[in-house]
Amino acid sequence: MLSIVTRILSRHSLGLPSLHLRRCLTTSGDPLTICTQENGIRRITLNNPKTRNALSLALMESFKENLMKDVKDHDLRVIVISGNGPVFCAGHDLKELLSKKTRSDHAHIFRMCSDIMELIQDIPVPVICEVGALATAAGCQLVASCDVAIASDQAKFCTPGVNIGLFCSTPAVALARSVPRKLALEMLFTGEIISADRALAHGLVSRVVKHEDLQNEVTKMAETIIRSSRSVLALGKSTFYRQVVKDRHSAYQDASNIMVENLSLHDGREGISAFLEKRKAEWDHSLD
Repeated sequence: MLSIVTRILSRHSLGLPSLHLRRCLTTSGDPLTICTQENGIRRITLNNPKTRNALSLALMESFKENLMKDVKDHDLRVIVISGNGPVFCAGHDLKELLSKKTRSDHAHIFRMCSDIMELIQDIPVPVICEVGALATAAGCQLVASCDVAIASDQAKFCTPGVNIGLFCSTPAVALARSVPRKLALEMLFTGEIISADRALAHGLVSRVVKHEDLQNEVTKMAETIIRSSRSVLALGKSTFYRQVVKDRHSAYQDASNIMVENLSLHDGREGISAFLEKRKAEWDHSLD
């Protein structure tokens, strides 16, 4: 069971050189991402509003480091991703893409972005996206990649790459797995913005709340999640993403085996016992 986390860490090893401090800062000297953790809830905030939180290589390196930090620590129970400023995330840094001249540089940028999107779904704790503004291109991809997304009624979404000659092919991977194909292709072919309500209707976000209530609603959901066993959530999350791409019979076989494994966990047995005995469960959050 412990191999779940081990596989994640090996697959998504940071493998980054020590970053110069200046690369982790905005032009005004602020950190590109802000990472805080309290009571099991880690908040990662994209913090370069001057570039509309564009996913530059430096920002992505900082973001990935925030995601991977102490990922095996039982104190980490849920991650919340948000963005400072009037735009949640504007996608890739187009100036940076043009400044890079080689295919290998471009490949490295897109590989880093894809790795982060996969990491979000592979990491063994739930990841909630808090969207209070426009999410465009790879920013929309980020929303679609998170386990849960709560949007304010002011949030909007689009994949407008086609309008500037760079089709949103990588955002399409996450988008096509979150919304019906017809809506995904409409967004990809036209680049038009959709509202938070339309995003909710088609499954891009989990719920829509009043803008002023957004952070409180996200915190309430996070606090609900951390009441459960970390190990049970880790097992359930990994199984969900694995089975959803399988045929029905294979998915049931996989899920049935996991139910057996779940029952062998301390927290699996403890949770059932506590329910039957009408008491609060005492989780140990281990995968043993």
